[in-house]
Amino acid sequence: MIVLSYYQTHALVKFFTDGEIAASISPDLGLSEVGVELDADGVRFPGGERLSWSDAEEISAGEGRCYLLDNEGIQQIRVYSSQTNWSRNLHATEGAPTVVVSGFPMHRIKNTDPMTDTLAKIAAVAPIRGRVLDTATGLGYTAIEAARTASEVVTVELDPAALAICRLNPWSAALFDNPKIGQIVDDVYDAVDGFDDGEFDVVIHDPPTINIAGDLYSEAFYRKLHRVTARRGRVFHYVGDPTTRNVGRVTTGVIRRLQSAGFEKVVRKQDAFGVVANK
Repeated sequence: MIVLSYYQTHALVKFFTDGEIAASISPDLGLSEVGVELDADGVRFPGGERLSWSDAEEISAGEGRCYLLDNEGIQQIRVYSSQTNWSRNLHATEGAPTVVVSGFPMHRIKNTDPMTDTLAKIAAVAPIRGRVLDTATGLGYTAIEAARTASEVVTVELDPAALAICRLNPWSAALFDNPKIGQIVDDVYDAVDGFDDGEFDVVIHDPPTINIAGDLYSEAFYRKLHRVTARRGRVFHYVGDPTTRNVGRVTTGVIRRLQSAGFEKVVRKQDAFGVVANK
C-alpha cells in the first residue's frame, strides 16, 4: 500500500525538471523512504507501481489531502459515514496525519502535530500500566501508544468509517497488528456498561466536542467511568484549548461533574488540553 501527500510529492517534479532520474520518497506518509526512478511517464516505485506526473501534480496541489496509489491511479482517502452523517478525510501533516471530521481536525495541529498531541495525553496520565480503556479510537494513536507499556488496551469506536480510514493510514497499522489492542465498535456510552467494576487502571477519554457528543460529558457517563476505573486508577479527559473562553467554561463544568461522579484530585493538565481525575 502506497499513501502519498503533498509532503512526499511536491519536490519530485522539480527533481525531474532539473534532470534527475532518481530520488527518494516516503511511500507511507513519512514512516520510511524508498528509492524511485523518474522518467517521462512519471515515477516508478520499487514494486513496479507507477505515479504519473499529472497525478503527482494533483497530489501536490492538495496540500492537506492524502492519496492512495494503486494500479488504477490515485484516490483521495476520504469516507462518508451513513451512520453518523459525518465525512472523514485523512489530512496530511509533516509527521503523522490527522483525520478531519466534517471540517474539524481530530488532533491538535496548530504549533504541534498529531503524534506530539497524542504523547502529551499519554504523559498526562502516566504511568500507563495494567488494563487501559480508550473511549474513542479515532486513528488509533492513543491505543497504539498506550499499548507500549500497558498489559492490554480496549479501544471503542462508534463509527465504522473511522476504522476504514485507519486501515488506509500507515500510522495506524499497529491498531490491527498489536495483539494487546482489542477493538469494540459501539457507542462507548453503552459499551462501558458491559465492563466489570474496577476493570481499568487507566482510562483515556478523548471524545468529540461537547456540541457533538454531549452525553460523553455528562455526570451520568462519568459515573459509569468511575465504576469501571480501578481503585487508585486515573482518567485523562481531553477537553480542548484551555486559553479559549468557551473551553474554559466547559472545563469548569467537566471538573464539577467528575467530582460529583466520585472522582477526587481532578487536576488541570494545560499542556495536554485536559484534566486528570483520580479514584
